[in-house]
Amino acid sequence: MTWAPADTKATNMPGMTAIASAYARWVNDNGGVNGRELKVVTCNEGNDSVRVAACARKARDVGAVAVVGSYTTHARTALPSLEVHGIPYLGGYGLTEEEFSSPYSFPVNGGQPALVAGSGRQLADLCDEVALVRPDTIAGDELPGVFDAGLGRKSDTEAVTDVPAPEDSAEYTTEARAALKAAGVGLAPEEDAETGPATAEDAYATADGSAEDAPCVAAALGGRTGTFLDSFTRLRDRGERVTFASVLGSVEQSLVNRTGGAASMLEGSYVTSWYPASQEPEWDEMRSVVREYAFGDNRIDPADPGVQTTWVAYTVLRSVLEGMDGREISAHSVYKALDDSGPISTGGLTPDLSWQYEDLLGFPSYPRIVNSMVNFQKVRGGQLVSAREEPVDIGETLNRLTDG
Repeated sequence: MTWAPADTKATNMPGMTAIASAYARWVNDNGGVNGRELKVVTCNEGNDSVRVAACARKARDVGAVAVVGSYTTHARTALPSLEVHGIPYLGGYGLTEEEFSSPYSFPVNGGQPALVAGSGRQLADLCDEVALVRPDTIAGDELPGVFDAGLGRKSDTEAVTDVPAPEDSAEYTTEARAALKAAGVGLAPEEDAETGPATAEDAYATADGSAEDAPCVAAALGGRTGTFLDSFTRLRDRGERVTFASVLGSVEQSLVNRTGGAASMLEGSYVTSWYPASQEPEWDEMRSVVREYAFGDNRIDPADPGVQTTWVAYTVLRSVLEGMDGREISAHSVYKALDDSGPISTGGLTPDLSWQYEDLLGFPSYPRIVNSMVNFQKVRGGQLVSAREEPVDIGETLNRLTDG
């Protein structure tokens, strides 16, 4: 099973269930897994604890051997239900602490903690004052401390200014004003408050070569980040330099395209990702599968991190199942195979993955993290491209969260 929210007022991730179905069509069209059909059941978890509980019951009822590549902010509800029925959770999106603590969870990335800590690391040498705009949720409450670990600041006066924001707001004027003031960025004159910037350069002035100690604003609001940027752009004084940063899932190529491509307000912005940039050759196979088995399905954006995570998770599942040739396939046997697995290749999209005891990175708050790599990207010429050739290991940065 793959579950994800769709048609809700908050974050929607329909591409995750769509790529799961396309992956199954591709595998089955090429002989299945050891000659057996891969069956994928999808469920809309609706950004709602009651609905995600229903999805977990459905996984049990249909006999799912794993929940794969899924998204929920309600893991506290979902994972205990899966644990009771012995169903492993492989490659969840990584939003919640439970995804990194449940023994039945097998994360393929470092989750939101790695992205946000990585964003702080990207900005550490660039920023003086920093504001972080994040969801006003239980999961969002953890992010300021994670971001601070990335910044590596030594005192409370140097810490990021926390700006919590509602997940489903239609506008963010209050939050944008707070972020700008905290970062020391001037507000636009009152009479200009409703007029946007004339050019992308006027809007952000974050072209290559941004000066160190610039004021910085980071935002990690998922699908609402674009809405925040509308308010942010209207309010800020266009004469001031400001560096903007975010994480993949909040800023994606589709948002850059919608806001003007090379003339986008996001030109020059910094973005942290779990995976290589979407145009890198490691993604060629996924792009080929999408073209052949999901042509015209506009739910699937190959640059979407939810789609990418689901692809990685199914790649792992397929490898594990192929290694079980001749054995009974059940939730319990798949769980044991994942738990006992040696390094599993994802074709360069992540380091080889394994969840044996010695592979766990051992952070008390996130004990199931086995992949602490992130990739630094930047919006350049209207494209999200690599800002650094090699991925960055954020493990030591995350460790600061537990070192006090």
